[in-house]
Amino acid sequence: MTTNLKITLGIAAIMAAIVAAVAILGGNGTRATAPAAGASAPQQAPAELLVREDSHTLSKAADGKVTLVEFLDFECEACGAAFPHMERIRAEYEGRITFAVRYFPLPGHRNGELAARVAEAAGKQGKFEAMYAKLFETQRQWGEASESREAFFLGLAEQLGLDMTSFRADLAAPATAQRVKKDQNDGVALGVQGTPTVFFNGVRLTEAPGYESLKAEIEAVLAS
Repeated sequence: MTTNLKITLGIAAIMAAIVAAVAILGGNGTRATAPAAGASAPQQAPAELLVREDSHTLSKAADGKVTLVEFLDFECEACGAAFPHMERIRAEYEGRITFAVRYFPLPGHRNGELAARVAEAAGKQGKFEAMYAKLFETQRQWGEASESREAFFLGLAEQLGLDMTSFRADLAAPATAQRVKKDQNDGVALGVQGTPTVFFNGVRLTEAPGYESLKAEIEAVLAS
């Protein structure tokens, strides 16, 4: 928020106090702090809705101490902004955290659902992770378009060396759309309304994920 240079020192002090109070009450949206006396603990999401047997798990921890689940829309700019943070966390904690991604294309995005099907179709050939990265890395080239960008997505599939006959068939298959819809339904059941929505050990974060906040949370849990 831009500060008006004419604001008096008294008003500035009041605003600073308000900001500090908000920070104390709301936190950074990532740490599941102990509730105050009489307050209820953070609500845990049902595990069966967070990660299913066919969910795309990009990192796996044997001890299960830290699990991150992200409901995302490949066309969402906020998801694109979160992508490098999530990748940095995933690389730094490889083998020590579980990280799963779920589809949640938003209705206002022309190509969001199509992009999810593209990723799912690539996954049929063992290339989900590669396509997941490609979609975010090229988001500015295809996102926010008013027309279908299927031709662009087919080009990405060719770049990844996919069998194009099988890819086209899987992209158009009703089962692929149903797979995306299943993730959406889980998200709706969990109260997801926007993207990215991240669950940290079953507790929904209240803000978009950032590297520093996630790192602090992960370190606290791994050290416990």
